[in-house]
Amino acid sequence: MSNNSCNDITLSKAAKFLKKHDNYIILTHSSPDGDTLGSAYAIYYGLKEMGKIAEILCPDEIPKKYSYFAVKTERVTVDSPTVISVDLADEKLLGGLEERFRGKIQLAIDHHISNTRFAENLLLDSNAAAACEIIYELLGALKVYINDVTAKALYTGIATDTGCFKYSNVTAKTHIIASELFCYDINAAEINRLMFDTKSKRLLQLERMVLDTAEYHFDDKCIMLTVTDEMQKETGCSGTDLEGIAVISRSIEGILVGITIKQNGDREYKLSLRTFEPLDASEICKSLGGGGHKRAAGVTLSGTLEEVKNTILAEVRDNMEKANVRASSDK
Repeated sequence: MSNNSCNDITLSKAAKFLKKHDNYIILTHSSPDGDTLGSAYAIYYGLKEMGKIAEILCPDEIPKKYSYFAVKTERVTVDSPTVISVDLADEKLLGGLEERFRGKIQLAIDHHISNTRFAENLLLDSNAAAACEIIYELLGALKVYINDVTAKALYTGIATDTGCFKYSNVTAKTHIIASELFCYDINAAEINRLMFDTKSKRLLQLERMVLDTAEYHFDDKCIMLTVTDEMQKETGCSGTDLEGIAVISRSIEGILVGITIKQNGDREYKLSLRTFEPLDASEICKSLGGGGHKRAAGVTLSGTLEEVKNTILAEVRDNMEKANVRASSDK
């Protein structure tokens, strides 16, 4: 829910804010990815360098593949800690932590243009390819020492949110920051191997099953993939294991929009959209209560699978019409 009293702040003001307080809880979004975790741990290590006490809370279990920078943090025991969020566009994305922290976030650091302005203060740069870009600049404004582990966290966030620097959100600043992180002992090749070139046998099995569900719409300009509860149970893949499924649609020739539907209970489905020019994933999802970026966005819908498919296809069709994309009427 949007907060009209939310204050937009600059890097320097955010730095002053972080210097002012001593005890922090850092929140990530549910189904954590490299950017939300990289951002959380980079700011955590920065606060520790400043002598602050900080704790990271993630709504879901952190995948083991991030263990090279993601460690267990101490507990903050004071009654009123300062609560900040990173890479969080909406309080709804806090999952099981939403009820506890709704309306209590004092500083949000984000790069989503769809941010709902839920925090008291917002440091937002929608031109940043990753939240970790903002965190890197914030650590610079704080003049804190960046060690190799912090650099690994920052590089991970930037690499994963840019598809290893392949996506259209990459800017000159993205490459400049990445090049500066290469001055540390980050072993970028190993991080890239873990993030992009490694998958389990069970995930490979799930991907095969998902590809069998492929539906093409609007003169093959749209592909829809479905991950059912049954598939997840059969393969043992769930949660963050499914992180890379949405990327599959980006590699198919002629596709302008890829829709990945992940079942999450009897009547709940999480949708991930990936688009190419001139379609806007954020606009499509925002109209249904979701959000994200122009090329990658998401939304959660309730209903039967068929109802969810029809709902998202109708929004895609409307976006195509607005963008003057010629395609058959198709549903």
